[in-house]
This record gives sequence, C-alpha cells and structure tokens, in this order.
Amino acid sequence: MALVIPIPTPMTKRRAVFREARLALTFGGVGLVGFCVDAVLLHLGIEAGLPAWAARMVSLFCAMQATFVINGLHVFRCLERAKIVRQWTGYMLANGFGNFCNYWIFVTLVSTHWRVISTPIFAITVGSVSAWAINYAATRWLVFGAAVRAIAERVARPRGWSKPRSDGLG
Repeated sequence: MALVIPIPTPMTKRRAVFREARLALTFGGVGLVGFCVDAVLLHLGIEAGLPAWAARMVSLFCAMQATFVINGLHVFRCLERAKIVRQWTGYMLANGFGNFCNYWIFVTLVSTHWRVISTPIFAITVGSVSAWAINYAATRWLVFGAAVRAIAERVARPRGWSKPRSDGLG
C-alpha cells in the first residue's frame, strides 16, 4: 500500500502558521519569565555589591537554566531524564550566541554612561529582546531544523507521491 500525502489546503497552511505563531508566543512568554529571573537576580547582585558585569553573568546563567527547564517541559515537551545532559548542552550551545549578544549589548550600553541608556534595566531589556529573536531562530531552525525540513518536504510533495518501500518490493 502506497503512502499518499495530500496537497496542503489553505486551511492546513493556516494551521501551520497559527501553530508557528503560537510556538513563538509561548517561547516569548518563557523568555519573559527568564527576563524576570534575570532582572531580579541582576538587581540583587548589584545590591549585594557585585559590579554590574559580574551580577549580569550570574543572573544570565540562572535565567538560562530557568528557560531551559520551562522550554523543555512546556514549549517543546521533550525533556527526558536519560538525555538531560545532552539536551542541556544542546540548548546552551544553540542559545549561546544569542546570550553572548545579550551580554555584549548589556555591557556596551552600561559602559556608555549615558543617562538613560546606561541604566542596567534599560540595557538588560535591549539585550533580552535581541537575544529572544536570535534564540528563537536558533532553537526553532537549528536545534529542531531537521524536523522543520521534514515537514516542509512533506508539504512540498505533489499529490499521489509515495515513498518507495525500503524492502525493494514496491
């Protein structure tokens, strides 16, 4: 029996767009939780006497752990106890560039010493928004890129296309 993939209808395309938008918004919601963890710990670190750059390193690391757990459990629903170290490493690497940009933007803005721009809360906001865009793209298209390509390939197949059997009978 041949596998027949139907041609996508406007409704299935609409559902795919809706699903992607929902995923991006959920990822953004988790990013807001991470932002809150980051901002609170940054404030506490500065109040404890740490320089802003050191407080930010601690707060960013803790925020990354929080978003890893929430994204893994609720957004992508893929955390497994047996694979946690590998999943954590992949997540940290995939989001590392965005978080590096986040930190770099923060340090750059704070070091300007301009009245509003150099305040830590403004700098953390600009850095976090930039990191959200970079991290979403990295997580969605690099970490889960194989799945995205497989879906795109399936949608692009013409009507009546069937996958050849691997046993050589069909």
